[in-house]
Amino acid sequence: MYSSYYSKSSASSNLFSSGNAIWIIISAVVAIIGGIVLYFTFLSKKNEGKFTGFLGWMYDFLTFKKMVIENILKIVYLIVASFITLSSLAFISSSFVTFLLYLVLGNLIARISYEIFLVILVICKNTTEINQKLNNKDKE
Repeated sequence: MYSSYYSKSSASSNLFSSGNAIWIIISAVVAIIGGIVLYFTFLSKKNEGKFTGFLGWMYDFLTFKKMVIENILKIVYLIVASFITLSSLAFISSSFVTFLLYLVLGNLIARISYEIFLVILVICKNTTEINQKLNNKDKE
């Protein structure tokens, strides 16, 4: 009696009801059609450089000319570095050496990890820039 009451009344059992499943299928079909239409109309190569303002930003964003990962990495690094620095204070009372190791090595490891990701992004940007310059040179 107890288990049947909760299994019938739980909200999670209605998550994949027939109405939700139909909406999910309709959403998938509309997303596929919309993505294809946007790709061949708005994102076509003939529109490159035509848009300004928000549409120009949106064109660059959707064609991956603007990378948001760089800003996200900066924010994540600042959060991680702050966390390491603040949480290292918990070790002062137990061991000053542990506190220093955690503070210095933790921040050093976080910085090195961040810079590795940043180097990968710089390589990607430089490769793209070289490719664009080579394409422009071939056109001349």
